[in-house]
Amino acid sequence: MKRRTLFVMTLCAVASLLRAASFVSAAVPDAAMFRGNAAHLGTYDGPAPLLDRVAWRFRTGGRIVSSPTVFGGAVYVGSRDGYLYAIAAKTGTLLWKFRTKGAVNSTPAVSDGRAYFSSLDGNVYAVDTADGREAWRFRTGGERRFTAPGIHGIQPAHEMMADPFDVFLSSPALDGGVLFIGSGDHNVYALDAATGRVRWKFTTGNVVHASPAVAGGIVYTGSWDRYMYALDEQTGALRWKFITGDDRTIYNQVGIAGSAAVANGIVYFGCRDSTFYALDARDGHLRWKHDEHGSWVIASPAIRNGTVYYTASDERKLFALDASTGKERFEVPYGAYSFSSPALAGNVAFFGTSDGRFYGVDVRSGKVVARFSTDASRRNLTQHLDASGNLDLNGFFTDPTLDGAFVGLNELYALGSIFGSPVVSGGTLFIGATDGVLYALR
Repeated sequence: MKRRTLFVMTLCAVASLLRAASFVSAAVPDAAMFRGNAAHLGTYDGPAPLLDRVAWRFRTGGRIVSSPTVFGGAVYVGSRDGYLYAIAAKTGTLLWKFRTKGAVNSTPAVSDGRAYFSSLDGNVYAVDTADGREAWRFRTGGERRFTAPGIHGIQPAHEMMADPFDVFLSSPALDGGVLFIGSGDHNVYALDAATGRVRWKFTTGNVVHASPAVAGGIVYTGSWDRYMYALDEQTGALRWKFITGDDRTIYNQVGIAGSAAVANGIVYFGCRDSTFYALDARDGHLRWKHDEHGSWVIASPAIRNGTVYYTASDERKLFALDASTGKERFEVPYGAYSFSSPALAGNVAFFGTSDGRFYGVDVRSGKVVARFSTDASRRNLTQHLDASGNLDLNGFFTDPTLDGAFVGLNELYALGSIFGSPVVSGGTLFIGATDGVLYALR
């Protein structure tokens, strides 16, 4: 009788623990990599937060331009201070931090007890999620920005110079125990996730800071050489490539800086040639394209229910297009340019802008239903607004030299600009900003 009672009590205890574990899992669902999955759809389960309350703030020692990743009750985010941080998703408490020798402008991928990411120091890292200890590192040929002569009309016109707007590093995609990532050394790498050993590499014509998307046995990635590449997932063999527009005068409208999303046999991506593209995933032929009238498209698109959503920088608009035809469903203007990739949760698309403002748009009506401003934006933005309440960029870039461009960007960063993509998990939205703060919003 005592044994039976003990057995029943044990079963009840186990059931209670399972229920508790189930509750924790439901409270903080997992999003394992940039844009939520290897196909980069940018969609998240659970309710859409209202953005009317800050659950917590976590301050790093540098600017945050990459996107956070949520996995197993922790938020992982990189910072310009050279650290990858692991933070408790519920409380904002630091769990651990891992130091590199360069800015961590790459979004980590997390799986099987490890977090994978790249650093400006030229390494790809794997660290244990339990304690932040290094598991392995892979040394690439070195990181670098896209360079060109007289870029953006900056003086002197014939000097090779780094593009100040090349702000992201490639973020890894995980699939089948393999890590796919681009590098400033012009290569796309397939690395064994367990050991860091190279499975294959593919060399493009320029810097690869786009994040590879993986779907149907194919790896899709853009390069600053203007091509979108489709590579065999197992061997790295080229399946096809598609060339975008060119501009060899001031190199302003050239290169693929953002990442593709793949859905229903179509590859969607934006380009600095002021075009948004939809290509057939099998052979790369053009399905349709959308003219952005001189505006870059740096952000990665989000796709759900036959609609594709993306932000256009200089055009200052969020677009919602029919995913099959490219026909416009609605557009939403905002007050500053945006590199932030929209994230979908519930019926809301969330994205940020360079003036430190953050928006939630109802995808049924195209109306803004939620807003948030970073701490730095609330302190500093007012003095930089024009008569319409939009960001006046003329005051930031008055010096036509490369030094002037970086000074202007630093002044812009002081607004708490949002360049990364938000992640929504368990009714909480996580987003970092250039004021160095990771925000948890509800």
